[in-house]
Amino acid sequence: MILAVDCGNSRIKWGALLDGRWIARGGTIYADSQGLGVEWAALPSPRSIVIANVAGESAQAALAPHLARLPVAARWIRAQATQCGVRNGYHEPERLGADRWAALIGARSLHAGACVVVMAGTATTVDRLDTDGRFRGGLILPGAALMKQALASNTAGLPLASGHWTPEPVATDDAIESGCIEAQLGAIERMHTRMSGDAFCLLSGGAAASLAPLLNIPVRVVDNLVLEGLVRIASE
Repeated sequence: MILAVDCGNSRIKWGALLDGRWIARGGTIYADSQGLGVEWAALPSPRSIVIANVAGESAQAALAPHLARLPVAARWIRAQATQCGVRNGYHEPERLGADRWAALIGARSLHAGACVVVMAGTATTVDRLDTDGRFRGGLILPGAALMKQALASNTAGLPLASGHWTPEPVATDDAIESGCIEAQLGAIERMHTRMSGDAFCLLSGGAAASLAPLLNIPVRVVDNLVLEGLVRIASE
């Protein structure tokens, strides 16, 4: 069994892959991470543990007691110049976030052609992966929820919106909600316009289900691209 763990900005997500099939998945906020020990103890013994961490030492500290009870040492991944059929276009390849790198590898394992690789969570990343497996670069922007929080915290009269997306908002809450979502959609679709006509969008993250129906490009929602990439890295 491969135990894959994605330590994101606000949550720990994990999955257990056995014989090519996901047998368990889960997620928790960092404050509740003590429950991971019970969940992982119920799994078959892992032969490999692979982790992407963008939350730094706090995530390592949260996982440490649970990893100590497992029979193999964890592998904490970093972006490489090339790995699993993906070539890293960053000027300094190791500075690309481990989660983005794993998501690119996950996307490559699921789709052989050109694609826009999107992770829509606390932050949204929009990355270009060409047909030949070259990562050409990408965007990082606040996620829709973070955009709303910024407006509420840094303006005098705008609320923390609880509106709905609509193409022509006529209420302030709807205008905020729609503006933040349109910003996400625009970043994704503009990246797509720079690519070949048959490019696909692979979309993952907590906001993926709400964004996908509004995109005007071919799109597939994937439950967790980071985990898909991590198990591919563990299997190389």
